[in-house]
Amino acid sequence: MEDTTFAIAATERQISYARALAQRNGVNLPWEVQLDRRRLSTWIDAQAKQRPLETDGRPSSKQVAFAEKIARIKRRAVPDECFRDRQLLSRWIDSNR
Repeated sequence: MEDTTFAIAATERQISYARALAQRNGVNLPWEVQLDRRRLSTWIDAQAKQRPLETDGRPSSKQVAFAEKIARIKRRAVPDECFRDRQLLSRWIDSNR
């Protein structure tokens, strides 16, 4: 008897999540991994543990929205330079809470 294992095709949901992780982490999703459900699951587990790639120092949309909410409550303006640097905006939020 031959010891043959058959690859089970990955689900569309798995592939979609893997593509999102690949984009977030700045890596390529290998084609051969997409063909096997088990290999894709292993790849997803490894990528999910990775920290997201920070391509630039701009603040996230959630951070900007939170700063604008604080600015409305305190009736102050968020300085323009804070919208260009994540750490500056973080410091502004901390000092205006």
